[in-house]
Amino acid sequence: MVDIQKQLDAVERELRTDDVDGEPSYVQSISQEYPSGIQDVWDAVTSPDRIARWFLPVSGELRLGGRYQFEGNAGGEILACTPPVDGRAEYRVTWEYGGGVTWLTVTLDETVAGATRVRLDHAAHTADVPAEMWEVFGPGATGVGWDQGLLGLALHLGAVEGAVDPADAEKWQLSDEGKAFSRAAADGWARAHVAAGADPAVAAQAADATYGFYTGQQ
Repeated sequence: MVDIQKQLDAVERELRTDDVDGEPSYVQSISQEYPSGIQDVWDAVTSPDRIARWFLPVSGELRLGGRYQFEGNAGGEILACTPPVDGRAEYRVTWEYGGGVTWLTVTLDETVAGATRVRLDHAAHTADVPAEMWEVFGPGATGVGWDQGLLGLALHLGAVEGAVDPADAEKWQLSDEGKAFSRAAADGWARAHVAAGADPAVAAQAADATYGFYTGQQ
């Protein structure tokens, strides 16, 4: 059993439109505070051995200018990397999947002694996002996946009770508990969509489609 409600309540989600490298872009932000110091959290999100324990196995040259590849998922280039200094750390990578290129920025801020907030910004040029995909799924298409990632990190760092082996993540996603998590996460991204200016009915319809996609119904 996983305390999914505690996890869902701990996450903040935001959608905005911004310029990225001079191009209008959708930027999705998701963040959560974890009960661990910044050095430990930095190790959890940069060490291949630890990443595999809460997300996916990763290979490649994990250094500035190097390339990484998640098993069965995205890969990319490490564009910037600043280890913890004065309570802050950050790295930026390309996220290359299915022939498309988007950008991730992961920022760590030590909030108090022994606690660290992780923020992930996922940027995609609006011109590169198929209009039909955005109209059907909205931000939840990728957003729910990042909710699942932060859940894995929360379980790894002890922020919530429970356990899900990454090897069993797909099976858990289709369980009653996993479906309830996807439903609530999709609704959370619908609220972020509305806050960014979307029509509530459109955002709700997109959340329904996203839930159907993540639970194998669509």
